[in-house]
Amino acid sequence: MNHKQKTTLLTKKEALESQKWFLFDATGKTLGRFAAEIAKILRGKHRPDFTPSVDCGDGVVIVNAEKITVTGMKRARKIYRHYTGYIGGMRETPFEVMLARKPERILMHAILGMMPKTRLGDQQAKKLRIFKGPQHDLQAQQPIPVITSKGS
Repeated sequence: MNHKQKTTLLTKKEALESQKWFLFDATGKTLGRFAAEIAKILRGKHRPDFTPSVDCGDGVVIVNAEKITVTGMKRARKIYRHYTGYIGGMRETPFEVMLARKPERILMHAILGMMPKTRLGDQQAKKLRIFKGPQHDLQAQQPIPVITSKGS
């Protein structure tokens, strides 16, 4: 018996038609594990018909970004760096300060670091929306709430 299963590859049109939006709550989630899960969904690797060259990922809405957690000493030692473009313009922001000011940036930085650095990766990353607090303005997309276990 020679039953070969054919791999189903998506076209751009099919991928667009089957796109969904998911709603995640970051409350009590560990930063890296949570970011890896979100990156997987944005890329479309959670789907059985994943096609590497097509944007077959789904949209993601994250609420309660300020309630993300980190393990070990990262809360005190983790530093975010960016360069202003001027001489001596290296700016360093500790995790605690970044969490108080712009918690969305913490999640964005972690998730985008796990996405491919290509035009396709940029396109997939545009389907990520992060909000501070429990409210979001994407009711029109009808995001499907995802319940994940604590810490993952």
